[in-house]
Amino acid sequence: MNDVLEQIKNRKSVRVFENKPITEGIKNELLNAAFEAPTAGAMMLYSILDITDGELKEKLSITCDNQPFIAKAPMVLIFLADYQRWYDAFCFEECNPRKPGEGDILLACADAIIAAQNTVVAAESLGIGSCYIGDIIENCEAVRELLELPDYVLPAAMVVYGYPVESQKNRKKPVRFEKQYVVFENKYHRLTKDEHTKMHITKNEKSGLGDKDISQSIKALCSRKYMSDFSLEMNRSAEKYLDKFKSK
Repeated sequence: MNDVLEQIKNRKSVRVFENKPITEGIKNELLNAAFEAPTAGAMMLYSILDITDGELKEKLSITCDNQPFIAKAPMVLIFLADYQRWYDAFCFEECNPRKPGEGDILLACADAIIAAQNTVVAAESLGIGSCYIGDIIENCEAVRELLELPDYVLPAAMVVYGYPVESQKNRKKPVRFEKQYVVFENKYHRLTKDEHTKMHITKNEKSGLGDKDISQSIKALCSRKYMSDFSLEMNRSAEKYLDKFKSK
């Protein structure tokens, strides 16, 4: 296995960092990695916010479901799905453009997240840990104001970076589901109840959880994640962001 594949295999989310800055040179390398990512039509339908203001990081740590480690991270980037830049260019050149729609912002989200993942892989190769913060989608109104986002821009991903402390390096990476439950040939396969049970049993066994009650663990995750207040808020905010992109 080559170094890149090994780093992808070993990479895990890091939430505790050494008190060690990321130099401007390395930051630029990570940003350059983002710029090299695949992009629809070479349009680069994203913008990146480099969050350097400590007070702003603190506010984002609160709006992002009260996670203090965000404010302590040496480097924070927000990847914005951005159709404002091209829409403005079309307007400046009097193209009489239609308003951006649902397909446009989905494409922009793909561009932004692909760019983000390039930085995550690049960071891992340099010994820098990272963690995606999905909660950046929450609290639309507050985040829009904090980041001064125009109508056709929304946060697709936030990533924090830093040198992991030893305990984070040694922490076991969460086990993934087996290939047979995720990869299907040609057509989608909807798992049966028995297949769901086998999928979770196998994952638990590989995680060292043994015969943990599958039904109870799924119910607990549903309550803790899917039905949680922060998940409901995320959906409310996403609807607000996407309202600007709805076909009229």
